[in-house]
Amino acid sequence: MLGDKELELTDLVQRAENTFETNFKKKPQWVASAPGRVNLIGEHTDYNGGYVFPMAIQRSVVLAAAPSDETGENGETIVNIYSHNLGETKSLKIIDNKIKRSLTWTDYIAGIFAGFLALGAEIPSLDIVVDGNVPLGGGLSSSAALEVSVATLLEAVTGKNLSALDKVLLCQKAEHDFAGVPCGIMDQFASVNGKKDHLLLLDCKSTKAYVVPFENPDISILIIDSNVKHQLANGEYAKRREECEKAAEILGVELLRDVKMADLEAKESEMDATVFKRARHVIAETERTANAAKAMKRGEWSLVGELMLESHASLRDDYEVSCNELDLLVELVMDCGKSKGVLGTRMTGGGFGGCTVSLVPKKILEEIIQDVSARYFEKTGIQPAVFTTRPAQGAQMVKQ
Repeated sequence: MLGDKELELTDLVQRAENTFETNFKKKPQWVASAPGRVNLIGEHTDYNGGYVFPMAIQRSVVLAAAPSDETGENGETIVNIYSHNLGETKSLKIIDNKIKRSLTWTDYIAGIFAGFLALGAEIPSLDIVVDGNVPLGGGLSSSAALEVSVATLLEAVTGKNLSALDKVLLCQKAEHDFAGVPCGIMDQFASVNGKKDHLLLLDCKSTKAYVVPFENPDISILIIDSNVKHQLANGEYAKRREECEKAAEILGVELLRDVKMADLEAKESEMDATVFKRARHVIAETERTANAAKAMKRGEWSLVGELMLESHASLRDDYEVSCNELDLLVELVMDCGKSKGVLGTRMTGGGFGGCTVSLVPKKILEEIIQDVSARYFEKTGIQPAVFTTRPAQGAQMVKQ
C-alpha cells in the first residue's frame, strides 16, 4: 500500500494546519481541499467532446492559509507558498493586478490567481501551505486537485463565488495558459463535482454530467501506480490533439464526438493511417464509455470489465499512449485474477506511465495486490504503489 499516502482527509488537514503553524508562526484562517480523480473509462475523449466516466478519489490536495502583512518594496501583493511534499517555499508577486509565470510548480497556483484577478477579485497578501497525498505524475490529476483547491480557497478569501462550471473552466484555462497543457475539462470537473459513492458520466460537449451509483460493497476499485513517467508525455499529448483536429477537419466536423464509425471508415482513404487510428480510438471509446455507464446502472459488472479491457487495447494500439510498464500491469492483473473474478483493468490518465485502474472483488483484493506487486517488481525492478478507493466528495472548504 501507499503508507504515508493512506492518510485520511482529517489527518491530512491536521498535518497541513500543523505545518502552517510551524512555518508561519500563526494558525491558518482557511483550509480548503480538493480530490484527485480516476477515470474508469473514456480516455482522450474529453477534448474531442466525447464521454468520460471519472470519479473523485479519496486522495486530496489540502491548502491551509491566512492573511499576511508582507508587501513588496513598491506595495506589491506577496503570496508565500510552502509545499510540505517538496519541502520548499516559493513566493508569487501580484504587480499592477497581474501575476507572471515562473515555469515552476507554482504556475498551477499562479494561473488560478490570474483567473480571479481577471474577474476583478481583490486578493490580499497570503501565506499558504500546500499538502497532499495525490500521487504526483501518476495520471490521477494532482495538478487539477491543486488548481481546484486554490480556486476553492480564493472563493473564500475574496468572496468571489463561482458556479461549479465557471470554476472548472477557470481551472482549465489556468492549466492551458500557465502550465501549457491543453487539457480537456474532465480532471477539473471531477475534482469540483465529485459525489460520494457515485461516478460521473460527463458529456464533454454539453458539459452536462449524470451521476451513476457505485454501491456494490463487494467490488473494489484498485489503483496501481507503475511508478514510471516517460518524459515524452506532454509533447505527445499535444500531438494527439493535433491529429484528432486533423481527422475532424477531413470529416467536416468540429469535434470527433459528432462522427459515427461508418463515417470515419468512409473517409479512411483520405487520411494518413495514424490520423485514422487516432480517430478510430476516440469514436469507439466514446461509445464504450456510454455503454459502460449503462452497464454499471444495470449491475452488469462483467460487461464493464470487458469494456475496460477493450479501452486499454485501443489506447495501446490505436492511440499509442500506453507503455511497456502499463501493458505489463494490465497483463499481470488479468493473469493473476481473471480466473478468480477480476472484472477488468486498463491504463488511466494521459498515458506513457502513471496508473492502471481495475475492478477487483474485495475478497481476493490482498491476494491480487501481493501477486501483481511481486511479479511486476520481478520483471521491472520497480516497486509499484497500490491503493484502493471509493468514489469521494468533490472540493470543499474545511475551515473558513
